[in-house]
Amino acid sequence: MNAPIPQFVVQAYAFIVGACFGSFLNVCIARWPHDRSVLRPRSRCPHCGNQLVWFENVPIVSWLALRARCRCCDEPISMQYPLVELTVAVIWLLCARTYGPSFLAVRVAVFATVLLGVAITDAKHYLIPDGFTLFGLMFALVTSVWAFFRGETHVFALPYDALVGACAGAGMIAIVGWLGEVMTKREAMGLGDVTLMAFVGAALGPSRALITVFLGATLGAIAFAGVVIPVAMLRRGQAREQTELALGSAPFETPLVPFGVFLAPAAVLTLFWGDVMLAWLTRA
Repeated sequence: MNAPIPQFVVQAYAFIVGACFGSFLNVCIARWPHDRSVLRPRSRCPHCGNQLVWFENVPIVSWLALRARCRCCDEPISMQYPLVELTVAVIWLLCARTYGPSFLAVRVAVFATVLLGVAITDAKHYLIPDGFTLFGLMFALVTSVWAFFRGETHVFALPYDALVGACAGAGMIAIVGWLGEVMTKREAMGLGDVTLMAFVGAALGPSRALITVFLGATLGAIAFAGVVIPVAMLRRGQAREQTELALGSAPFETPLVPFGVFLAPAAVLTLFWGDVMLAWLTRA
């Protein structure tokens, strides 16, 4: 009889695997917004173009060993790289700690990892690459079928609900975008948000997909009212004199809000507490 694998070994392995996926996520974040392949060429320093060797690509460790600077040109290496690697490593560690060495743990970890990539890319570029959302959609649909045949009924949607959820999520966000466009007279939602909600809907099912949109809109409204508008008005005030000299007036334009930044955490929250929120809304 084989002895069970010690829990600390499982968690350490999950942390290392997560860090590796975090390293690859950094590549996706850097390249997909510019329509570049994530497979070729090999990673290079963005400043001097030096091709990185294996010991410069060890997640987290290399950044610390190199003291956050390129070995060739001594230019600083962004803190984004170790932070993303560490965040994804912790996500995988928590999933292994919560669900053990299981298929469900992998599903939750991949779901959260993809959404982290979506949030960071949308925040930096106002863009959600298809690489994230289409992979997530296919992963959600395929794993729902696999879980169904394995007899697993946990936090993710089963195949029928996954298909309906993909349609409901995409349709709901498309309607929200259309309404926003009517009210603001400009594009309010990109295609990336639609494919993102198709992915989220396939993972969560139709009811929780709608909860995700509602929660994401709430988080976005809070951030928009509390941070985005005040900062935009402050910047406009600082530049008022120069702008008025050039144009005669300083028209205030409503700043764009990267909705994926709010939909991503809303989807994670809904994965775990969506049924509770749905029950509360039903009673309300």
